[in-house]
Amino acid sequence: MPLSQAPRTPPARGYRYYDLVMAAFVAVYLCSNLIGPAKAAQLTLPLIGPVTFGAGALFFPISYIFGDILTEVYGYARARKVIWAGFAAMAFASLMAWVVVALPPAPEWQNQPAYEIAFGSTWRIVLASLTAFFCGEFVNSYILARMKVMTRGRWLWTRTIGSTIVGEGVDSLLFYPLAFYGSGLIPDEILWKVMLSQFVAKVMVEVLFTPLTYKIVAALKRAEHEDYYDFDTDFTPFSLKA
Repeated sequence: MPLSQAPRTPPARGYRYYDLVMAAFVAVYLCSNLIGPAKAAQLTLPLIGPVTFGAGALFFPISYIFGDILTEVYGYARARKVIWAGFAAMAFASLMAWVVVALPPAPEWQNQPAYEIAFGSTWRIVLASLTAFFCGEFVNSYILARMKVMTRGRWLWTRTIGSTIVGEGVDSLLFYPLAFYGSGLIPDEILWKVMLSQFVAKVMVEVLFTPLTYKIVAALKRAEHEDYYDFDTDFTPFSLKA
């Protein structure tokens, strides 16, 4: 067969904003793990009083919102690529943070203790974070994709909130015991309280952001001319095929 007559593989579908949403997802995830964990914050809430929480709780739920948007608009397989991008970025950032913290400081530089507090997470916490992120994000994406098919694309709020409840639940159940049980950093007898309060806070962020999620999803579907349904998707997490 002449080369000019050989069958050609059609080009992959291009999207205007997929790369930007991927970059936003990875940026938020890195912020939640590199900026937030080093600080314990406290706010006084009406009718509740002082509430102490890890500052990372401000960032991390937003990554689930981006995960919902990616799966809803572009489908599970393209969301899977973004989850792997976030996982790889966090693994690399954690490795480089360990290398930089371990480098001997110059004699005239006096900020090593503060630097270690900010960026010197133990490998136990890093591995717990990566494990929880990997499992929680894939569960979140899978639940949303399956619910979209089951509901025929109706009731978006049930998918975003329902998938977040399950995904964040998996994340919390894995992260806190793996990172802190028996470590002494958080007393074992209150670990479940910390885990529950963080889980509730993260889900509430998803609920509060639901109107904004609706607007972003609708705008992306119009701009991309895409509203993907995962009818025949291979849901294995161990693939980069879109």
